[in-house]
Amino acid sequence: MKTLKNYQRWLNSPKVSSKDKEILKKMSQAEIDDAFFKDVEFGTAGMRGILGPGTNRLNEFTVKKATIGFARYLLEKYPNVKKDGVVISHDNRHMSREFTLLSAKVLSEHGIKAYIFDSLRPTPELSYAVRYMKASGGIMITASHNPKEHNGYKVYDETGCQLVPEKIERLVEIIASLPNELDADYTPVEKPAEVITLGKDVDDTYVKLCEGITLNNDLNKKGFKIVFTPNHGTSYVNAMRVYKDLGYEVYPLLKQCTPDPDFSGTLSPNPEDQRSYIEPIKYAKELDAQLVVMTDPDGDRCGLAYRDRDGEYHTLTGNQSAAMLMDYIFKVRKDRGLLHSNGVMYNTIVTSSLGKEVATSYGITTEQFLTGFKFIGNRIDHYEKLGIDKPFEFGYEESYGCLIAPFARDKDGIQAILMYSEMALYYYLQGKNLGDVWEDLGRRFGYHEDRCFSIAFEGSAGAETMNKLMSGLRNNPFVELDGKKPFKFDDYQLSVSKENGKEEKIDLPKSNVIKMYYEDGTTIGVRPSGTEAKVKFYIGVVGSSLKDAESKPKVIYDKLMEILGL
Repeated sequence: MKTLKNYQRWLNSPKVSSKDKEILKKMSQAEIDDAFFKDVEFGTAGMRGILGPGTNRLNEFTVKKATIGFARYLLEKYPNVKKDGVVISHDNRHMSREFTLLSAKVLSEHGIKAYIFDSLRPTPELSYAVRYMKASGGIMITASHNPKEHNGYKVYDETGCQLVPEKIERLVEIIASLPNELDADYTPVEKPAEVITLGKDVDDTYVKLCEGITLNNDLNKKGFKIVFTPNHGTSYVNAMRVYKDLGYEVYPLLKQCTPDPDFSGTLSPNPEDQRSYIEPIKYAKELDAQLVVMTDPDGDRCGLAYRDRDGEYHTLTGNQSAAMLMDYIFKVRKDRGLLHSNGVMYNTIVTSSLGKEVATSYGITTEQFLTGFKFIGNRIDHYEKLGIDKPFEFGYEESYGCLIAPFARDKDGIQAILMYSEMALYYYLQGKNLGDVWEDLGRRFGYHEDRCFSIAFEGSAGAETMNKLMSGLRNNPFVELDGKKPFKFDDYQLSVSKENGKEEKIDLPKSNVIKMYYEDGTTIGVRPSGTEAKVKFYIGVVGSSLKDAESKPKVIYDKLMEILGL
C-alpha cells in the first residue's frame, strides 16, 4: 500500500519533471516495488543507491533532503560552520557534478560557505581537504565501486573522517524529521554564503604528502614497468603526478583514464571483481610489465596483479596484498629504527587473522573495528585529542583499502598504489615476484586464505529474506560443518561473544554481523552490506600448504549455502 501511495505521489506531483514521469509510467510492477517500497536509507555509510525517480533512489529530491538535514546538523553542532564551511567533492558518475552543485547551493542558502573543486577528485583528497581547509565537514558524492547505475552521498566531520554512528545518529534523526523528499524545503537566508572553487594548493600539498610516505625511493626503477588504471575514475591526475615525480616507469591504460560515467572501457570498475583486471592485464602482457595497479572510481581502494616467472599474471585479495605490504613497511621501519614500540595497526572484524599475526611479530598492537574505515579514522583522532601515545602504523580493510600515513582519515588509493609499487620493486630487485613473497608469509605464519562471497537480494521480498537469514543464524548459532561446531560465536547486533559456555560483552557499536570461529582456524563472518542489497559471507581458513588453503573457502561456502538453504 505504501509503495503504491509513494508511486502515485510522484506521478501526480508538479515538482517531478515530465521526463521522470515518463520513466515512472513505463516501470514494471517489480521496478515500481523496488523504487518506492521504502525511502533510500541514510545510514552509517551515508546514502548509496540506483539513480532515478523514486523514494528508494538517488535523485535531486533525495539529495536535497539529505543536504538540508546535514546543513541543520552542522548549524546545531558547529558554532563556526558558517565561517569554516564545508568541502564537497565528487566522482565521475552520472549526476555527480549536479549533486555537488545542488549540495553547495543548499548549504550556501543556509548561510554555510561551501568549497568545491573545479572537477572530480578522489575520496581521500576530500578527507584531506577538510583538514587542510579547517572546515567543519565534508560531502563526497560517489557510489565508490558500485555499477554505473548507482550514485551515493557520504558525509564527513571536521577531522576528515566519515561520521561514526554516535555522530550520525543525530543527523539521521534530523533527516527523518523532515517532510517527504518532494516536500522537504527551507527558507533561504537573506544573504547566501560563498561557494568557493578550491585552488591548486590543495592538490599540490596532498600529492607532496603522498610522495613523502616512500621508504625506498632510491631503488633502481629502470625496466620495472607498471600498468595503471583509474577505472575511469578520480585518481588519474594525482597518480600520474606521483609516479612521474618519483621516477617510476608507468603506463596508463588510456582507454580507462577518461572520467566516463558509463565505464565503457571496463567490464567492472570494482577491484574485487576479476573482470576489472582483463584489460589492464592484456596491456601488461603487451608491455611485459611486472605489475598492474588500479584504483576504484572514487580512488580510495586499490587492486593489483603481478607477473610470475612464467609470464602469467595473478591478482591478489585485499587481505593478501595488505598483509604483504604491512610486512614490508614494518620490516623497513624496524631496520631503520622508525617503528614505534607502542604503535597500533588497525583493521576490521571481517579481516583475515593473518594481519594481526604479522603485526604481533613486529611488536605492534592490533585494534579491530566494525567494517567501515570511519572507525579507524575516528580512533586515530581519538588518541590524538586525548594525547594518548599510540602512534598509527598502518590501517586496512579486507575490501582493498588501506592507509599508510594519516594525513587523510579515509583509505587512500594513491598512497596504496605507490607503496605497492615500491614493495613489488623492492622484491623484484631481489629476484622475487609477489607470489614468492606470499609463499614466504605462508611459511612464517601459516597459509591463510580468506574469501568473500555474496548473494544479492532485490526489492522488498529480498530485504525480508535477508532479515530472515540473519535472524535464523542469530537464533540458531554454532552452525556445524563436517561434524565440527564453532567454539566461539560473536553477535555484534546483540553485542555478545559466546565461548565455552561463557558470555562476554563486545565493546563496539551494534551492527548486524555474526562471526563463528572453529578449532582448525576456520572463521565464518556473515554481514548484510551497508551499501548494496546483498549479504556477504567472509570465509577464512588456514591450510597446510598454499594449494590446500586455496581450495577450502569455496568448499566451506558451498556447504554453508546447503545448510542455510540458499
